[in-house]
This record gives sequence, C-alpha cells and structure tokens, in this order.
Amino acid sequence: MRVTHDRTVNAAYIYLTDEPLSPGRETVIPELPTGVDGEVALDFRDGRLVGIEILGASRLLHRDLLAEASS
Repeated sequence: MRVTHDRTVNAAYIYLTDEPLSPGRETVIPELPTGVDGEVALDFRDGRLVGIEILGASRLLHRDLLAEASS
C-alpha cells in the first residue's frame, strides 16, 4: 500500500496495488455519512478495489497517515 497527498489541492490517493493504474478502471463515488465534508472515490479494476481517492483529505484522514504520505 502506498499513499500520496497533494497538499495544494488537499487530495490523497491510497494505492492498494503496486500494479500501474492504467485506464479501464471503474470509479464509484459512495455516499458519505451526514456531516462528513469531503469526497471519496473508489477505483475498481477487474472487480477488485485497487485505489481510493480522497478529496478533503486533511479532514477525512488521520494526520499520522498524511504525515507519512509522499507528495
């Protein structure tokens, strides 16, 4: 697993595979609980979850995870 965080736009991506995430992924945007500010997108390929994009990352992810994320 690898995590990147673009502080400029406050977006993080959690890579759940080391394989390149080429085109052909299916993206699903789940509904977040009431009062949660941000957006999450789940990326699937061949029926498997391969990545998670988080917009509003500093509000949704723990600061320890973001501190370890690459830019």
